[in-house]
Parts: sequence; C-alpha cells; structure tokens
Amino acid sequence: MTIVTLGIDLGKNLNSVVGLNSEGQVVLRRRGRGATLADLAGSLPPCTVAMEACWGAHHVGRLFAAKGHDVWLMSPEYVRPYVRAQKNDDNDAAGIAEAATRPTMRFVELKSQDRLDLQTLHRARSRLVAARRTLLNQLRAILLERGQTFRQGRKVFEREIDPFLAEPPSDLSPRVLMLIDEMRSEWRSLDERIDAFDRAASSSSVSSWSRIAVSFSRLSVAISTS
Repeated sequence: MTIVTLGIDLGKNLNSVVGLNSEGQVVLRRRGRGATLADLAGSLPPCTVAMEACWGAHHVGRLFAAKGHDVWLMSPEYVRPYVRAQKNDDNDAAGIAEAATRPTMRFVELKSQDRLDLQTLHRARSRLVAARRTLLNQLRAILLERGQTFRQGRKVFEREIDPFLAEPPSDLSPRVLMLIDEMRSEWRSLDERIDAFDRAASSSSVSSWSRIAVSFSRLSVAISTS
C-alpha cells in the first residue's frame, strides 16, 4: 500500500483520514483523535498531506511537515465541489485528497507559530477596537438623548468628556452620571488593553510577552473589582 496523497478532515474531536494511491484509488480510511494524527505522521513514508485551511490545520500541518511530508492547505470553498455523495467526515476527507491532486488548485501557505501568534494578536485587538467603538457610540447616544453633544472623533471626545464629568450639568440624574462614569472607566480599560496588544505585536521577545500577560491579568482584576 503506497499512499501518494493523504486527505485529512479536521473535526472538533475526531479527524477523518483518507489515503489515495498514484491512481487516485482509496487505500486508507481511518478515524482518530489528535494523537492518532501525530502517530500517523511518523509511521507513513513522505507523501502529500492535504487539509482545508481551518482552525488547527496549521498546527497539524507543522506536525506532518516535521516528518518530511509535503503539506498543502486549501480554502474550503475550493474543496466543496470535489465532495461526492452524502456529506460526512469520510467523504469530506476523500474530497480534500482529490482536490489536492488537481493541477489548477490554489493552496494556502502553511504558517509558522510566530505568524499565527501575530495574526491572533491582530484579531484579538480588532475585537477590542470594535468593542470600544460600540461603547463610544452608546455613550454618545446616552448624552445626546439628554441634550449633550460632542464633536466627532475619538480623541476629541476623550478631551471633552473628562471636563464634562468633572463639572456635570445639574439636570443629569445621579444614576445616569454613575452610568456615564462607569462607561468612561470601561473606555480607559479598553484603551489600555489595546495599547498592550500594540506593544506585544511590535515585540518578539519572551520577556515582553510576559510583561504583556501580566498587564492583562492586572487589568482583568481591576475590571472585576471595579
């Protein structure tokens, strides 16, 4: 049994594996967990390993690449036309293996751990930026409903909101002032966390990453106790 192309359909708990020979015939079908894939990578002779570019694919790909296999990742939308019959994990794995044999297939570059770390940082930062934007829009709406308008721009809003809270209008109720003050505190916390992500993204040293993790922990404690 000579496997030329190995198609892997990654799942949350179980992974399906289908091996094709040089004639495109299925010569291997297997299901197993992550540890099974690690063992399979070491037991098979070097071959082409194909997967959809999804969560976990880069990690599994590096395991196989370390054992001398050629790892090809593909966008799921390009694999879908090659899945035959009823959709299930085994058929998905067979479709992945077949798609990898097509000469016109487009492949995704296998990312290193450092590149994945940086990508994860950017995605997490984007989530915080979106949360801050939502918070500011809500804060502006609350103030506008009470006749208080502020100029456009986050930096301008930041410069104007603190003097406003230091000497608030008398017609604002205490509970609304408390809410606005809490939202301003949340705004500061989001600014600090976003700045921490920026510092982490610009630094690759272990010590810098450790300091960022400590700052995140302190911010989380501060938020939970505020």
